[in-house]
Amino acid sequence: MGEMPRGQDDSTLLTRVTALRDEVERSRLTLDLPSTQQARSERRALLDQLDDYVIPRLQSMDAPLLAVVGGSTGSGKSTLVNSILRREVSRSGVLRPTTTSPVLIHHPDDERWFRDARVLPSLARVTGGDADPQPGTVRLTPSTTLPPGMAILDAPDIDSVVSANRELAAQLLSAADLWLFVTTAARYADAIPWQLLRQASDRGTAVAIVLDRVDRPAMADVRSHLIEMLREQGLETAPVFAVPETELDPQGLIPEPDIERVRGWLTALAGDQRARTIVIRQTLQGALRSLDGRAAAVIDAARSQREQTSSLTQMAYDAYDTAEQGVSDGMHDGQLLRGEVLARWQEFVGTGEFFRKVEKGVSRLRDRVASAVSGGPPAAAELDQALHTGVSALILAEADTAAATVARNWRGTEAGPVVLDDHPELGHSSRGLEGDVERLVRDWQGDVLDIVRAEGGNRRTNARIAAYGVNGIGLFLMLVSFAHTGGVLVAPEVAIAGGTTALAQKVLEAIFGDQAVRDMARKARQLLLDRVVELYAAERDRYTAVVGDLSVSEAQIRRLEQAAAAIGEETR
Repeated sequence: MGEMPRGQDDSTLLTRVTALRDEVERSRLTLDLPSTQQARSERRALLDQLDDYVIPRLQSMDAPLLAVVGGSTGSGKSTLVNSILRREVSRSGVLRPTTTSPVLIHHPDDERWFRDARVLPSLARVTGGDADPQPGTVRLTPSTTLPPGMAILDAPDIDSVVSANRELAAQLLSAADLWLFVTTAARYADAIPWQLLRQASDRGTAVAIVLDRVDRPAMADVRSHLIEMLREQGLETAPVFAVPETELDPQGLIPEPDIERVRGWLTALAGDQRARTIVIRQTLQGALRSLDGRAAAVIDAARSQREQTSSLTQMAYDAYDTAEQGVSDGMHDGQLLRGEVLARWQEFVGTGEFFRKVEKGVSRLRDRVASAVSGGPPAAAELDQALHTGVSALILAEADTAAATVARNWRGTEAGPVVLDDHPELGHSSRGLEGDVERLVRDWQGDVLDIVRAEGGNRRTNARIAAYGVNGIGLFLMLVSFAHTGGVLVAPEVAIAGGTTALAQKVLEAIFGDQAVRDMARKARQLLLDRVVELYAAERDRYTAVVGDLSVSEAQIRRLEQAAAAIGEETR
């Protein structure tokens, strides 16, 4: 990235950065997954940096330079700040106010830049040094010792035992034009400070280091080692100030000769507008350069979540598509005519000698069947119930298998267990499904009777139907529907074991004709399958509705990509 645009171009850049900020704010990583935890933190940090630094700085390029003093617990930050200003403005000690609330020191003439929410808009402003500030506030402290053009912010410890303090410290460091890191001779190689220093290097942030409490004889060696470590991290231009181990004066301040180099450098920087501008633009340019990568992390996480939720949705569709096919296969392969249905059919029409009479003519068959229908309601009712139970059991079994398949497949993904833990009802079919299936089968049996009535369109056919009864013909049609495909009877072992479908088909063909029977059977099967498809869609929608609420839209991802790309175009 080249030089950052200036003047009029700053307003265009501000517009595009604000647009990115709004898209990041609208974006949601709805699933709390291990793979997106870092992206969630990155999203929050990106919003903080945009709100706390990039946008306010672009809005006010002439605002004072903000130097944030950060460091580890016990590094002497507050003592350093007090010593630079030659009075206590930030209480030192483990329980000092900066543990929960930062202190911002500014020249009285610069108060207008900090009393509103221009920077650190999430923190309320308090003034005065006596009252204990509350968490979520920043205490404004004027000081004439500090020259106009620069403000110093004493931040909480970066390694505080309180997570909220650590997060606040990181947020404040992201709001800085200049990071003033304070460390000690004993702790300058600790991991946490170097993690933040590497971030500063990656983002091009201006950094200065204060090496505090150094034994005077070892000062040169320790300082040289620290400079070498900084060089390895790409921070070789960062100035390093060593402050010797010394007794504090009666006011608890570092003696002025030992603090003079740090104080003089800050004073000179505050008084040199060109130098301040260079530091500000270096850090701003680095922050803008980092936006692309930080936004990319959020975009990648959003796309990953979209892909994962899409995969969960597809698993639900696949499972219930398989269930639909299972019901369709069960309607064609004769399995519904076995067991209880076969036994009840044999009771209904008789076996042995009667079946042999089929060959002697349909008229005799009609007489026997009509007698069975009119003379024995219990036999017809039991056959109807057996058929009803068999169809219901098939539909329920396939639905339960689908629900179990979805849960099992989801458990094998990263996102699935999170969704299932929040929605345990998705581990099985809906609780009212059994009743829904019972109603479905009853309604379908009504459909079949409607088919029979619709086919009885002339007086001769109506007379034949009347001889058997609509219900009896309906039973025959159901039986034939479950073993008849394209005019060919399947499940021959069923036909042989009592002549179920063969017998029923002969009756129907005698009444309606063979082509009409094929059409009626096909229509009956399709009506049942249509109802099953609708039922399974409702079951599947339990999964897709939950996933849909968690899904990241493609439009959201596209808007994020476009907003990030627009800033890249402006800053090239």
